[in-house]
Amino acid sequence: MRPRITSVGLIMPSRPAEDFEYPAHIDPTSLAALPAAPGVYFFRNQDDLPIYIGKSINLRSRVLAHLRTPEEMAMLAQTRRIDFVRTAGEIGALLLESQLIKRHQPAYNVLLKFCGESFALCLEDGGNHPQVVGRSEADAGASASLYGLFASRGEAGQGLHALVRRHQLCPALLGLETATHGRACFAHQIGRCRGACIGRETRQAHRQRLLLALEQLDAAVWPYAGPIGIVETTAQWRQVHVIDRWSYAGSLQGRQRKLALPARQGIDIDTYKILARPLAEGQLSHVTCEVTQSRSGQRYCVAPGCLKAARILPKK
Repeated sequence: MRPRITSVGLIMPSRPAEDFEYPAHIDPTSLAALPAAPGVYFFRNQDDLPIYIGKSINLRSRVLAHLRTPEEMAMLAQTRRIDFVRTAGEIGALLLESQLIKRHQPAYNVLLKFCGESFALCLEDGGNHPQVVGRSEADAGASASLYGLFASRGEAGQGLHALVRRHQLCPALLGLETATHGRACFAHQIGRCRGACIGRETRQAHRQRLLLALEQLDAAVWPYAGPIGIVETTAQWRQVHVIDRWSYAGSLQGRQRKLALPARQGIDIDTYKILARPLAEGQLSHVTCEVTQSRSGQRYCVAPGCLKAARILPKK
């Protein structure tokens, strides 16, 4: 609505932020404390348990938007106060939100509550036909090896076909094309197969090339020697988010120099989705972290030079 002049004078449009009355049962001091900065926020009930967890680059603006949303009245009716954790930037907020939702399982969060399925190429020992499998369903298969990391079954299938083309493997021998005895596969006819299907390459040599291609694919899953720290800075402080094989271990900040690593570190596909592309495109600064171990066997990730002397790899 624009300002307009009527017979009664100048009429100015109302400002919703000024006219809106926030729910009286939500602690007003918790609302007043919200900063216009990045972080993760918690809607807490009367038992002080989080019933919703979210993230934003502007905590105050995002939380107040929730309070003005009629569709969220059921959640707001159960909320008694708002809590928050500051992060140095958006990446830290995304990582922390994903971690905390899985840990606390808030009632009103739908996404990120469970570790999403990731997919790989599975090759049975002695086998020749790589299969697309979910990593969770393949955990029990001790007689098979997993290669690669994909966010969906379709993406894994595309990755298998791309690997076959890139290494000039035989689709017929790999079960991707119907084989006809004594006849070359279609890929060989167009110069994309070295002829294992018609004996121009031995099946043993073809299998060795297949294993080498799969090992190269697996090496690219985590292309670092160990844990890395993704660096986010503001004018006031800096955080180093520790990532180990696409799993978020936590963040170093201030004078904190080391972070305990969990004994078992599985791949978190949500962390992979957050970080894989910006890391590959050089959008994120990161440092190489050291790993130490205590006498009890506890592993720690240590940021080099107490963060100050850390070699930050610049954005491209």
